[in-house]
Amino acid sequence: MKLISWNVQWCRGCDGRVNPARISKVVKEMADVDVLCLQEVARNFPCLPGSAGENQFETLAGLFSDYTVVKGVAIDVLAPQGEWREFGNALITRLPILQVYRRLLPWPADASVPSMQRSAIEVVLQAPSGPLRVTTTHLEYYSAKQRAAQVEALRGLQVEAAGHAAAPQPGKEGGPFQPVPRPASGILTADFNFRAEDPLHAHLQSPLGAGVPAYRDAWRLRHPGKPHAPTLGVHDKTQWPGPPFACDFIFVTEDIAHRVEDVVVNTDTDASDHQPVLLVLSD
Repeated sequence: MKLISWNVQWCRGCDGRVNPARISKVVKEMADVDVLCLQEVARNFPCLPGSAGENQFETLAGLFSDYTVVKGVAIDVLAPQGEWREFGNALITRLPILQVYRRLLPWPADASVPSMQRSAIEVVLQAPSGPLRVTTTHLEYYSAKQRAAQVEALRGLQVEAAGHAAAPQPGKEGGPFQPVPRPASGILTADFNFRAEDPLHAHLQSPLGAGVPAYRDAWRLRHPGKPHAPTLGVHDKTQWPGPPFACDFIFVTEDIAHRVEDVVVNTDTDASDHQPVLLVLSD
């Protein structure tokens, strides 16, 4: 299974142009992808630099016509003209979808900095090896308090999923109570807005309790002892003038860590201010 995670900055490249087709082209050149996890996808936000307010969820659905697009909207507001504005994540996949969970992450008040609501999409996919959860999100940039709360929420969701997997609940056939698999095995991708040396990176991987597989950084599984390839500040020196660094990671639960075949960061493209990350997982 091939998965790419990418903060696409509302499809805006380092040249200032918003171009969803360019995003699609880079993805398809990288891999025959099964799952694409995108952060910063916009609809009807003409105030974003370079944007005309295009519906990028709709445009991406057309560019990946053989895939299903799952929206994970975090900002959902009514524009003055009476049209909805949406901003958040998208998970695009050609694998069968068993269940979708759209979650708003914690957003504790922090008046010291700007911030916005964040969301996570958790999708249960029918992978060749069996049901697999893929979660993609985008954590708060400015507020350390909110970012820490969001990491705790992601850890809590992993504990919850493992509980459902260990003790499936009784259900009713043919209605909303019909049970759907929610395995403990999963992949977590995001622009986490923390660096590899941040304590939150280690905390996200700390033990979760008996019978609950913890998360492991896929890069470190594949490249032990090697620094993370940078995912931000590689090409865009206007927004990120300092040395490039990594803040976009892919984690896998430890029960599937042995299936990580490769993790690759595409440092060549300048189609966004971030670099896309590819995970190859054996079946």
